[in-house]
Amino acid sequence: MPTVEFAVEDGIAHIRLNRPERLNAVAAVLVDDFLAALDEAARSDARVVVLSGNGRAFCAGHDLKEPTPAGDSRARLDRLQDVTRRLRGLRQPVIAAVHGYAIGAGAEFALGCDLILAAEDAVFAFPEVSLGLSVTGAASRLLPLLVGPLKAKELLLLGERFDGRKAAELGMVNAAVPTERLQAEALSWAKRIAEHPPAAAAMAKRVLDASTDLEPALELEVSHALITEHSAAVAASTEAFRSRA
Repeated sequence: MPTVEFAVEDGIAHIRLNRPERLNAVAAVLVDDFLAALDEAARSDARVVVLSGNGRAFCAGHDLKEPTPAGDSRARLDRLQDVTRRLRGLRQPVIAAVHGYAIGAGAEFALGCDLILAAEDAVFAFPEVSLGLSVTGAASRLLPLLVGPLKAKELLLLGERFDGRKAAELGMVNAAVPTERLQAEALSWAKRIAEHPPAAAAMAKRVLDASTDLEPALELEVSHALITEHSAAVAASTEAFRSRA
C-alpha cells in the first residue's frame, strides 16, 4: 500500500499522506512516495493540488521509532528538502488541509504549500529544538515571513503546541474552520482556483514567490541537521521516545 495516495478529480489533484497507523509520521518511504506524487501532479492536467492526511492526523513529524537510515545523510536530508522545493516549484497552487497533528516536519510540509486551511482543533508545534534537532523544509525562512521574526523565535525556542485557531491568529494559516468542514472548505477553495485560467494562477504563484529565495535556508538547515543528527541530545530524546509504552 502506498504511503502517499494520488488522484485527480475534476481538475483537482488530491495528495493524501497515508501512514494512518503512525499518524502519517515521516519515514524514508513516505518521502519517496510524496515526491513521486508531486511529480505526478506536475505531469497532470490538474489546475490545483490539495494536500491532506488520512486518519487522525495531517503529519505527526518524523517517525522517531524508525531507525536512522544508513548511508549518506546529506543525500537523505536533501531528498527531504526536495519536498519543499517541489511544492514551491509546482505550477499549480497547493492547498494544505491540516487536521489533527501537524508537528515538526508535518507543520513544515504545510508551510511549503501556497495556502493553508486548518481545523480549529489541529495541533501545531515545532519541537525540534527541544529534541536537539534542526528545523527543515525552509521553516527557518517561511515561518518568520508568516508570523514575524520574534514570534517565529518564540515558536521554535519554546516548542509549545498551539491549535488551528491560534495559527490563524498568528497568520501562519489562512483560516481555521471546524474539523467537520475542513475538507469541504478546502475543496471549495480548490474549485474556485480551478475555475481560473491556469496560466494566470501559475504566474501569480511564481511572481509572489519570486522574492522568497529558499535555497540558502534549505542549505543551512541541512548543514545544521548534519551536525545535530548524531548528537548526544538527539540520541537521548530518540531513546526516550522509543521507550514509551
